[in-house]
Amino acid sequence: MPEVIQGVVHGRTIELATDPGLQDGQVVEVTVRVVEPPTTWGEGLRRCAGALADSWTEEDDRILEEIRRERYQDRRPEPAE
Repeated sequence: MPEVIQGVVHGRTIELATDPGLQDGQVVEVTVRVVEPPTTWGEGLRRCAGALADSWTEEDDRILEEIRRERYQDRRPEPAE
């Protein structure tokens, strides 16, 4: 019966987080899948920003806020009477 147990790779050895409950020397088949560490909020945005992440300024925030406000302005012409 398949069981998922996390572990840590040390060279050719995988140290399991819990005891698999198997006899020492038991032959098993292993499928290895990398577990991505949990990210903190905003980490994806920082990765997407790439080279700009370290040089972002308050002026950049101000410009983007101005653009956001302009998007929501009603630009329809007044109806003619």
